[in-house]
Amino acid sequence: MQKIDVCISPELLHLYNIENSIVVVVDIFRATSCMTTAFANGVEAIIPVSTIEECVSYQQKGYLAAAERDGKTPEGFDFDNSPFSYMVEKVNGATICVTTTNGTLAITKSKSAVKVMVGAFLNLGALASYLKDQQYDILVLCAGWKGKPNLEDTLFAGALVERLQEEFMVEDDSALMALRQYELAKNDLLSFVASSSHVKRLQRLGIQKDIAYCLQQDLYDVLPVMRGNTLVKM
Repeated sequence: MQKIDVCISPELLHLYNIENSIVVVVDIFRATSCMTTAFANGVEAIIPVSTIEECVSYQQKGYLAAAERDGKTPEGFDFDNSPFSYMVEKVNGATICVTTTNGTLAITKSKSAVKVMVGAFLNLGALASYLKDQQYDILVLCAGWKGKPNLEDTLFAGALVERLQEEFMVEDDSALMALRQYELAKNDLLSFVASSSHVKRLQRLGIQKDIAYCLQQDLYDVLPVMRGNTLVKM
């Protein structure tokens, strides 16, 4: 029987053997929620990169580009890191290069996995339904914040563990901790994360609506997956 595990920070990824695993990268506030929303609104592909410089180079080649650092958008990019910015006509059929503080870094670190997928509460049900039939171990990689764990990504990991615990073994404590935390929080996620560091960070930027949106479950039936260096819709 395959197992499901949780890596609570990309800084700990070296402790896991991902070569025989499907890695689900999650950055609830807000990179993977944005990516899921973008695919739901018709984006053709997303190129995740680690640095601002790489993103600028793609933009100079004619690609649309989105960037975020410390919750803010640098000057000169087409999109910010709000999922609402992807609910516009120009994303339909577009390829967008994206760099964020945490999420895209976690994706680029995962490239040696059997498959890299993007998870969010927004596509939780579709993701769980797909993974139930897979013959590989699953590792949920939480993007966290600058190497530190965060609450919302860990809660998503627990939610996915809960949905897959009949099909996959839950062996390690990180997965068990995420599951137990989600069980405490699931009836009111918004209240549970209200005092978390990332929520406070976003509230200072005046984007409370993003927080509530990103905690909604099963809004979209989309499965973003890496093909080479590009995310596409499965």
